[in-house]
Amino acid sequence: MPGVTAKDIDQHVMTKALAAFLKKSGKIVVPEQADYIKTGKFKETAPTEAEWFYTRCASIMRHLYHRSPSGVAAFTKIYGGRKRNGVRPSNFCRSSDGCIRKALQALEAARMVEKHPDGGRILTPIGQRDMDRLANNIVAKKREATNQQNPVVLIS
Repeated sequence: MPGVTAKDIDQHVMTKALAAFLKKSGKIVVPEQADYIKTGKFKETAPTEAEWFYTRCASIMRHLYHRSPSGVAAFTKIYGGRKRNGVRPSNFCRSSDGCIRKALQALEAARMVEKHPDGGRILTPIGQRDMDRLANNIVAKKREATNQQNPVVLIS
């Protein structure tokens, strides 16, 4: 059985599983203003999901797994979106850099991410190990579910 990495898993499944892992581990400290801040100036309201900060941290970790090192400016482009200007044409707008910075600082405090000497941030071996372990667990659960649905019957 070959090893499975975080690159082999669907991004939505990986992000949800990693967010649940980060919440369960208790290593991530959610900032006090997380209930009130918007994730971008192009948004009309703050996130409605109560656990959005864990999801953002998980998404940042997944992006760092794929393309590292990356800094706050790169993530503002990734999480940017369309700003509606009323009757004028809409334009692309970068996301808020404060919530990204707080997420990266929380991941640094949890020792999942570290600063790179050339700039930006990279995953630590601890963060990469946790993500690969989660990927293996996801694949194992998926295989177990398919084996229970289609049991093999030996005829002798």
